[in-house]
Amino acid sequence: MAGLIDILRTGAWVTRERTRLVALWLLAAGALGMIVLVATSDGRSDRFNRPLGTDFSNVYAAGTYVLEGKATAPFDPPAQYAREQAIFGPDTPFYGWHYPPFFLGVAAVLAIMPYGLALLVWQGVTLVFYLLSIQAVLARNAPSPSGPPYPAAQGRGKEPLWLLLAVAFPAVFVNLGHGHNGFLTAALMATALVILDQRPILAGVLFGCLAYKPQFGVLIPLALMAGGYWRSVAAAAATVAVAVLAVTLAFGTEVWTAFLASTHFTRTIVLEQGETGWHKIQSVFSVVRMWGVDLPLAYAAQSLTTLAVAGALIWLWHSRANFALKAAALAIGAILATPYSLDYDLMLLAPAIAFLAVNGLQRGFAPFEKTLLALLWLAPIITRSLAQATLIPLAVPLMLLCFLLLLRRAISETSTAPTSGVLRAQP
Repeated sequence: MAGLIDILRTGAWVTRERTRLVALWLLAAGALGMIVLVATSDGRSDRFNRPLGTDFSNVYAAGTYVLEGKATAPFDPPAQYAREQAIFGPDTPFYGWHYPPFFLGVAAVLAIMPYGLALLVWQGVTLVFYLLSIQAVLARNAPSPSGPPYPAAQGRGKEPLWLLLAVAFPAVFVNLGHGHNGFLTAALMATALVILDQRPILAGVLFGCLAYKPQFGVLIPLALMAGGYWRSVAAAAATVAVAVLAVTLAFGTEVWTAFLASTHFTRTIVLEQGETGWHKIQSVFSVVRMWGVDLPLAYAAQSLTTLAVAGALIWLWHSRANFALKAAALAIGAILATPYSLDYDLMLLAPAIAFLAVNGLQRGFAPFEKTLLALLWLAPIITRSLAQATLIPLAVPLMLLCFLLLLRRAISETSTAPTSGVLRAQP
């Protein structure tokens, strides 16, 4: 038993060769699953009458409404479902439109294309953006030429190990299966963090673009203000303001009224009643609801978690802690702070893992850190099925443990760091 604990503590089981083999196996299994799904479909819906890309069908259907000049229709669930049935057949399940009006323009552009091409373009372009953002994370944290070789960028095979791990990350296939926006969310977060010091205004613009998924942007202004990135805060606010103005000019004020009215459906049916499925939603709120806890207590548990994460991020971003810890904490905290995040949203873990992995390779891994990062990387492939079968969540506890571990590391580093010459100069 002591030997097992020591292996987990040191992370000795996370070898390069084992990591490579597991990633290759998952990549092959995921690719095979996608091929079978498409091959057994009719080109638009799979053999279970679900549209290929499932949730992407609501984006495409909404886009067709926008092209017809009916921008408020996607926010009406019966109307949205009627359009999905008209496109994909009467037996298709309902996929609700829960985005703010910012996303209507993207939906309209995609709806110009045939459905299959639109899905391919959407997933392909955002996947490339995601991979480039992970590469940027690694490049930002690469050691100096005189330092030791950079293990994360070197594989023993022909492929760079970082690229294999980024592509084989299980959340990638969850996102592909749903035709969702996890690639875009992760890429915006990662790229903004990478360029934050050198190009704070552009970073703010990218943070502002995350308003299309507003539940993940709640803590970003707090972290930026705590870190003194005031130009980034201003740029993010200006980006959102310009987007609001553009949407209003394009679609009228009625689209905002329709959006606000639709949030009642999202809150009560999707979130509070769990029609989506508690096992799919990756939040403290969904975990306690899955266990039968009443609604007020579930909101209380989520509120306490959000407040605790917010307080920790404010301290961390104001501290002298290594930037990689701050960046990873913000990405993980963005998920923990909201009651509404699904397993494809775990794509946000990719930049967090990348920041922490490179930091560990350069500065040494804390006890249990390698094990926890490996489990966090694997979590998206089993967290939904495990919770559905056993009511045991996986991703949420792992995210909480990882957040606490990096916070503990930050406290340790700042308590021993010199008091002069450490604070980052505001660009």
